[in-house]
Amino acid sequence: MNMNLYGHAGQWLMVDCGVSFDEPLNPDLPEAVKHHVVAPDPKFITDNLDLLAGLIITHAHEDHIGAVEDLWPRLKCPIYTTPYTAAVLRRKLSYTNFADKVRIIEVNDAETVTIGSFRATWIRLTHSLPDPYGILLETPVARVVHTGDWKIDRDPVVGAPVDAAALQRLAAEPIDAVVGDSTNALKPGWSISEAECFDGLLAETERCSGRVVVGCFSSNIARLVTLAKVAERAGRRMAVFGRSLERHVATARAFGLWPEELELITHQHVGYLPPEEVMVVATGCQGEPRAALSRLADDSHPMLAMDRGDTVILSAMVIPGNEVPIDTMKQKFSARDIHVVQKDDTALPIHASGHPNQEELKQLYRWLTPALVIPTHGEPQHLKRHAEIAREIGIKRTLTGVNGDLFRIAPIPSIRRQAISTGRIPIARS
Repeated sequence: MNMNLYGHAGQWLMVDCGVSFDEPLNPDLPEAVKHHVVAPDPKFITDNLDLLAGLIITHAHEDHIGAVEDLWPRLKCPIYTTPYTAAVLRRKLSYTNFADKVRIIEVNDAETVTIGSFRATWIRLTHSLPDPYGILLETPVARVVHTGDWKIDRDPVVGAPVDAAALQRLAAEPIDAVVGDSTNALKPGWSISEAECFDGLLAETERCSGRVVVGCFSSNIARLVTLAKVAERAGRRMAVFGRSLERHVATARAFGLWPEELELITHQHVGYLPPEEVMVVATGCQGEPRAALSRLADDSHPMLAMDRGDTVILSAMVIPGNEVPIDTMKQKFSARDIHVVQKDDTALPIHASGHPNQEELKQLYRWLTPALVIPTHGEPQHLKRHAEIAREIGIKRTLTGVNGDLFRIAPIPSIRRQAISTGRIPIARS
């Protein structure tokens, strides 16, 4: 879950407002004491609302956007984001009673907007969903790049590839700091392109004689487009199970991101087709108990009963902390002689990460040449390795910390330095 605050000249700018799932509020508590949805504790900034200039959303993943529907009534600030992410946010807020009160300001690629005492410029990147952006934040005393989630994908299937020239142009003036994604800092080399998943998914699908059910992240439109192409090539008809998948496909269609020639069938028709003609993409690749995949594992889904000889392909990474629910779900399938395939079981890739490996981190820093790197978005070992990588290529200053730490990038005496809450709060949703 992500919530970042940048302060200058007596004002604060929030970047992202996300949630995490099924985790304890205190890591030392027993596994049983968990909350389904958890958000960062916003007390520091809600106690200083007169200083909050606005909220920027970098992209539409739940760990960056998911807490807006719960925390905006406390923040009551304008939200700045790009059109696709704005559409996803509006769909989420449509279930609230304050949707018409939220001011969402749409920003286009490379546009610069003044928000309070900050100038924010949107930097197009690639990730595992449409419209991911980094942000260049400028004040009279510092220029900071906040990467959000990103990778260098030369063939992202949906959207444009990373514009290396645009990133290099940012360094025409000194970059004081990069605050960057550390998720894959332990992985050497380059991450694979999203386009490389087609051959692996096709090979696994063509091996299957029964139904094929694929679990993947619902926001990954590129993966969904790839799966629809795989289904077409393999002579199968594809349907999606789960409201979040339906919402993301509808949004992609509205923005022209879904190829018109790729048809989906409605989930009501899946049960009547011969097994060898079926491909279902289902929510719940992390073992979420109420999602479609878990219901299929429990044989309690109202639209489809899986049979012996069917196959489940998990086209997703295992997010740390989700090992137990995923293993439990796999065991339920296996007990019914339903084969489960994960990315480590295949010769060709069936999943591409949306985050930068070590060589991509190095490339970004060669382009930007920042004076300082602040690793974020990862466990302590990821942050540490990210900092080491930056120093290996000549960046002399790095800062790592824990949630709630306040880093001073430039001497700004007008900022009120106060203790920032490091807490997390449970969210109860009906």
